[in-house]
Amino acid sequence: MPKPNHIAPGAPGIAPRWTSSAKDGIGTAYHTSSRLWFTLSHGIVNEVYYPHVDTPNTRDLQFLITDGETFCHEEKRDLDHLTEYPEKNVLLYRLTNSDRKGRYRIITEIIGEPHSSVLLMHTRLEILDQKLRGKLRLFALLAPHLDGTGQNNSARWCNRGGRKFFRAEREDVHMVFGCAPDFMRRSVGYVGRSDGWQGLMDNFKMDWEFEQADKGNIALTGEIDLSHGLEFIVAVAFGRSAQSASTQLLQALATPFAEQREKYVSQWQRTRSENDLSAHTKDGAHMVRLSQCVLLAHEDKTFPGAFVASLSIPWGETKDDSDRGGYHLVWTRDMVQSATALLACGRTESALRALIWLACVQEADGSEPQNSSITGKPYWKGIQLDEVAVPILLAWRLRRSLRRWSARRNLRTTERKKSRRIFCSPTRTGFRRTSKPGWSPIEVNS
Repeated sequence: MPKPNHIAPGAPGIAPRWTSSAKDGIGTAYHTSSRLWFTLSHGIVNEVYYPHVDTPNTRDLQFLITDGETFCHEEKRDLDHLTEYPEKNVLLYRLTNSDRKGRYRIITEIIGEPHSSVLLMHTRLEILDQKLRGKLRLFALLAPHLDGTGQNNSARWCNRGGRKFFRAEREDVHMVFGCAPDFMRRSVGYVGRSDGWQGLMDNFKMDWEFEQADKGNIALTGEIDLSHGLEFIVAVAFGRSAQSASTQLLQALATPFAEQREKYVSQWQRTRSENDLSAHTKDGAHMVRLSQCVLLAHEDKTFPGAFVASLSIPWGETKDDSDRGGYHLVWTRDMVQSATALLACGRTESALRALIWLACVQEADGSEPQNSSITGKPYWKGIQLDEVAVPILLAWRLRRSLRRWSARRNLRTTERKKSRRIFCSPTRTGFRRTSKPGWSPIEVNS
């Protein structure tokens, strides 16, 4: 156990809040083995969801930048932001956050590890002002809100496999936060009292290194090691035990980011719809396909067909844990709209999963919950007529679409059988094949 003077003061910290719902992007690996989602706004990562699409576990993750003497910048407040999509039809983001005086910029690409619950951020610092070379220092600041709350979170330093990490936990959710190369220095503190933001904004230096903070609103601060170069990987892993989360993080960091990125991109590119809508757009249907990916990312991977309305909490920066529902609930109306859009893109199986999920939560009188968790448990208790009616429209549209799909399949089967007709000509001993038409065809069964 850490010595008493290594325990952060100021428990439990200020009252926790969430963050803005004005998102610039959401992402997840498409494979079901990765049960992690992330959101972006104001140039930084906001909520990271695990193990379900309705369970946020962080408030935000950003960098603090200082020259140690005259300034300390907070990435989301003090820099100019640019969000780009470096690959078409993929939920891959490149964030460029630039100093407003043009002295430096931070460029980050963000993905979910393709087959595990790990967030990966590949970051490059570009120093444009020669006076800042050798002086600029970066700190990663992460605010855990494990299992959907900023209260009663605990964290401490963690050393596994010779590596230096943070470990945070609340009940049965465990998070490990690390960097490659390892953090130079680490500190765990209570938000608004002893967290790293307080120390750096006070005198532009990290004056304290607390090893542990228990049962409060906490923040983790790690100094990035820039002695090996200006590129590094920040990773956040989740699991049902510290061992599980640590193992996933180390395994994710053991594979080069370029390979992880390639797999992530490949997974999403395979979702491209058969319906070609490019003739109806001015951008080759790029925005249509990107929108399809965004809708697909709202489906839970343990409860197929459960599409939440949004990975956000409306006006979250003003709300505490008393309103934990937000829009990461299944609203029947919103889900039917999403399923209908996916149906228009040719994603029949996605719409069918949504309809089956709705059928499983339907009451005996035909009504649907106003909204519910992905498990089907109602959240608000009201009844709205549109929530009851729209599943009927989805069923009708899906039936019509399946009929068209079945007709096309039968047509293709018939054409395939026709293409296998073999022309034969009579001989003394029977028949022989010939390429000449006009002879009696023999049907070959498919």
